[in-house]
Amino acid sequence: MTASRMNETQIDHILKHNQLSVTDSRKKILELFLSSNGALAHGDIEKKTGEKFDRVTVYRTLQVFMEKGIIHTIPTADNSVRYALCKDDCTEGHHHDNHVHFVCSSCGNTICLEDVTVPDVKLPKGFQPEEFQMVVTGVCRECQ
Repeated sequence: MTASRMNETQIDHILKHNQLSVTDSRKKILELFLSSNGALAHGDIEKKTGEKFDRVTVYRTLQVFMEKGIIHTIPTADNSVRYALCKDDCTEGHHHDNHVHFVCSSCGNTICLEDVTVPDVKLPKGFQPEEFQMVVTGVCRECQ
């Protein structure tokens, strides 16, 4: 089976597993995530999908993917958001992305460090955490 055919099968599986209809926009955007080494910004996704899908279609697709636990958001220093694929343990409404995100200050790539977990944070009494996000900035190995 060719790599593109295998990717197409994986895309169809992810969409069907999450009870999503298989549309051109969902397939194309999911393909971008599967072929990306890091996180993607909304603008990156718009550029890479070309004129085929408008801004609203891209936005709605990203929202649905987040709701279903297919992708998660990563905050950045400039208050923008990047998106990355979730791993298998994320489900609809329940994200379990307790890993560290690395942002390269040279090339701007944002990378999920799956093997580096967010340390336990002891909050004062009466505080209930809902989500943990940790972003480390520095220079990635490609830029060194």
